[in-house]
Formats: sequence, structure tokens, C-alpha cells
Amino acid sequence: MAVTLDQQLLDILACPSDDHAPLRVGTPDDPDADVLTCTECGRRYPVTDGIPVLLLDEAEHPTDRTTADSP
Repeated sequence: MAVTLDQQLLDILACPSDDHAPLRVGTPDDPDADVLTCTECGRRYPVTDGIPVLLLDEAEHPTDRTTADSP
């Protein structure tokens, strides 16, 4: 299910990390994922019940997925 947030909200949301880069809906591999992805660092922030959870502690870093998937 794709994230459905107002475009004006998406325009002002930014990654809470030090770079404060814009966020995009979904991931490069799955544009319908229920996450917002930072355009700079690649952190993925979950969207739960239509509410973005923009906490660094809750974010998934792209390397987290690679590490978890490796044998």
C-alpha cells in the first residue's frame, strides 16, 4: 500500500539526521512501500496508520537490510 500524504506536507518533511535532506515516498526498489526514504542518507522511516515516524531510532538504514539478509 503506497503512502498517501498531502503533497504540501511531503514538500516540507525532511530527514531528522544532520543533513536534513528531503524525503521521498517508498524505496528505490518498492515505490509502494509504507516508508519515507531520505534522498541523501537513504534512511527509511516507517509510516504507521498514515503517520510518518521520523525518529532516528526507528529508522532503517540501507545497510541494516543488507546485513540482515546476508548469510
